[in-house]
Amino acid sequence: MFLVLLYFALPLVEVSSLPGGDRLDCVKASDQCLKEQSCSTKFRTLRQCVAGKESNFSRATGLEAKDECRSAMEALKQKSLYNCRCKRGMKKEKNCLRIYWSMYQSLQGNDLLEDSPYEPVNSRLSDIFRLAPIVSVEPVLSKGNNCLDAAKACNLNDTCKRFRSAYITPCTSSTSNEICNKRKCHKALRLFFDKVPPKHSYGMLFCSCRDVACTERRRQTIVPVCSYEDREKPNCLNLQESCKKNYICRSRLADFFTNCQPESRSVSSCLKENYADCLLAYSGLIGTVMTPNYIDSSSLSVAPWCDCSNSGNDIDECLKFLNFFQDNICLKNAIQAFGNGTDVNVWQPILPVQTTTATTTTASRLKNIGSETTNNEIPSHNDSPACANLQVILKKNISREIHEGNQSERLVLHQIMNTVVNREMFLAKV
Repeated sequence: MFLVLLYFALPLVEVSSLPGGDRLDCVKASDQCLKEQSCSTKFRTLRQCVAGKESNFSRATGLEAKDECRSAMEALKQKSLYNCRCKRGMKKEKNCLRIYWSMYQSLQGNDLLEDSPYEPVNSRLSDIFRLAPIVSVEPVLSKGNNCLDAAKACNLNDTCKRFRSAYITPCTSSTSNEICNKRKCHKALRLFFDKVPPKHSYGMLFCSCRDVACTERRRQTIVPVCSYEDREKPNCLNLQESCKKNYICRSRLADFFTNCQPESRSVSSCLKENYADCLLAYSGLIGTVMTPNYIDSSSLSVAPWCDCSNSGNDIDECLKFLNFFQDNICLKNAIQAFGNGTDVNVWQPILPVQTTTATTTTASRLKNIGSETTNNEIPSHNDSPACANLQVILKKNISREIHEGNQSERLVLHQIMNTVVNREMFLAKV
């Protein structure tokens, strides 16, 4: 029953039962496969199929070659290699992703539905304290420049300061032919978002703003003149094709499509009901040729540096791709939730999206968390019915779980309930 609270509040424990929790990373799975002759032979056959080297098959041509490819895949489905995944920022990430796509790139269909090659990231018990901004008696609004404050906080953290300095240099230094070294800039940016804790990296990238000075600082976080902008905007489909030729870029893009998939029937407007995973996937794109950024200083709309001019008969496909960035309500809600101080896994993907009438009705009442204020204005406590609804859900479920949980669970739940009640008392006075 404790899972009920996890679904409505936040992840208190690591969820090891999620799909893929016991999967090997693809490097280890490949090493294991190579030690077994039958597995090694089938994997080598499959890689030849993917590369289109059917002429290398000793006696197989045409339909026979296709049958051999199909047979190789069916055989590998029984091996750990078939279910392998990679970890973002791991030591041999590129090699791991190369192995993954050797297995899967011939099986994928719609580009917007490619599976993510990355292992899901579970939250830790310490994340319970991140609920504080929702139930705190302190006002969420800040009178200052949140993005400037985030930059100052980064400079006070050794890790953040070191990796930020590491990308500022190549992203701003000029050479004789260009204003920066884009390749080195991108690599340094990837390291920044892979190595720096979200508390600091997200604080700079998703900070909430009330004025242009703040939003422009937020837009400049990734030094867009080098990392994002270029002389001309390429066609988005051409940029996507370029991305797919790089293992890391293709993987980060697939991860973004997987974890930021909008869903109108869900409470959060995200298919996976998980803002944290969406923000992680979005930040993972920064430092690739698909690097996104805020389009301007007046909204939360983002996009890669591309457009749909010269799309010809593919205009609809191009616009669909571009709109996944620009008009993605799941991503916008996730960014706004972080900026408002509610960057918690409120929507834990333990339960699937429900399609029953009762759940749909509930979703229609509560899905306005962040979506009613898609501009940069941060709603005040008194103007946020979504937060009030969330508190009602929290109190109801916490009360039940207090009676059913064990001693350690009850202690934590009592603390949460007290903060919820204290917050209500505070708001009643203002």
